[in-house]
Amino acid sequence: QVQLVESGGGLVQTGGSLRLSCAAPGRTFSSRSMGWFRQAPGKEREFVAFISWRGGSTYYADSVKGRFTISGDNTKNTVYLQMNSLKPEDTAAYYCASSPFLVPARQSEYDYWGQGTQVTVSS
Repeated sequence: QVQLVESGGGLVQTGGSLRLSCAAPGRTFSSRSMGWFRQAPGKEREFVAFISWRGGSTYYADSVKGRFTISGDNTKNTVYLQMNSLKPEDTAAYYCASSPFLVPARQSEYDYWGQGTQVTVSS
């Protein structure tokens, strides 16, 4: 099956920036919604950001609003997460996911997931 592949994670200091990428070779994003999630050790996986090109909408968790930006390049079938003003509490494994629903209501409505890329923010 087609896999989602994340990249761009790394180690940065508080206040720094990272740009995560999620590619899906052989899969078209135009008819799907894409989301970014994260999971820190000992915590449940949580929603970060969502984009639906067919719906023309984006949505962010309150914890990242104003700092993170989700965008995409349909030509490259790639979705991005630009993360600015990073904080230690942003440290987590970040996952991209794809959903056939216009507005996914829960994580179970995402049917494809990447392997994750680690983001570590030092203080």
